[in-house]
Amino acid sequence: MPGTDRVTTERLGCHMTGVDPGRLDDQQLMKELEAIHRTRHDTLLHGSNDALHAHNERMAQLEGEYLRRHPRRLVAPGRTRAGAREREAASAAGPGTAGPS
Repeated sequence: MPGTDRVTTERLGCHMTGVDPGRLDDQQLMKELEAIHRTRHDTLLHGSNDALHAHNERMAQLEGEYLRRHPRRLVAPGRTRAGAREREAASAAGPGTAGPS
């Protein structure tokens, strides 16, 4: 059936189409994620409300698919709450202060 590999979202007068993230292979999904993250800042600063809404929707679809495929992805220790607390503690200690032994 034509068009079955496309997803359409209509909300708040916004119409967006794109390939259903579940139908993308891993390489295509990563390319889509890289592209949407690359354009995020410009869309936030200069896009219309409709463009920002469409961007949010598409980013959520793509990121959701990535997380579905990689539920046990490697998480960098510095990207956790504990890692953030360690950075704060180290910066509060000041330069030249020895860290925990």
